Amino acid sequence: MANKKQDTKQEPEVDLNFDDIADFEEIDITEEAMELSELDELREENKALKDRLMRALAEAENQRKRGERNRRDAEIYGGTKLAKDMLSVYDNMSRALDAIDEDQRAGSKALIDGIELTKRELLSVFKTHKIETVLPAVGDKFNPQVHEAMFEAPVPDIKAGHIIQVLSQGFMIGDRLLRAAQVGVSSSR
Repeated sequence: MANKKQDTKQEPEVDLNFDDIADFEEIDITEEAMELSELDELREENKALKDRLMRALAEAENQRKRGERNRRDAEIYGGTKLAKDMLSVYDNMSRALDAIDEDQRAGSKALIDGIELTKRELLSVFKTHKIETVLPAVGDKFNPQVHEAMFEAPVPDIKAGHIIQVLSQGFMIGDRLLRAAQVGVSSSR
């Protein structure tokens, strides 16, 4: 007989508890969520650190620029106090030379030439240190940024607010006023 033997192999019975499966899935989901959460935290921390780094680099660059600007300013304006003190020396030399008449000039030519040479040398040193003269001319418009009005007087043929007399020249150091030029200014009648 060709009895087919039925394959009676039975698979072992597995007791599936659905509660265990749910716990297993929950664990996987929770671990995955925790990994994503940690990854997000690390990304945020990385972003914050990059921001701090960029700010620190920008601050360092700003410090470098400030230091360079301060160095240049110190180089140009560092001698301001000494320069102001030297202006009186220049003024005294100018007054001395202006007070000399022709007879004295002929008698003391070498001495007077030495004073004039010293005055020119002082102006040369001023120029080396970026100290320039401010010497307005009669008829120029009064500029309160570089001129100091010592008096006002009505003068025919000169518009109000224009210079009528220069009493002393002014000086600039770099782009800053060291001493204003002292002038007389025409007023309206």
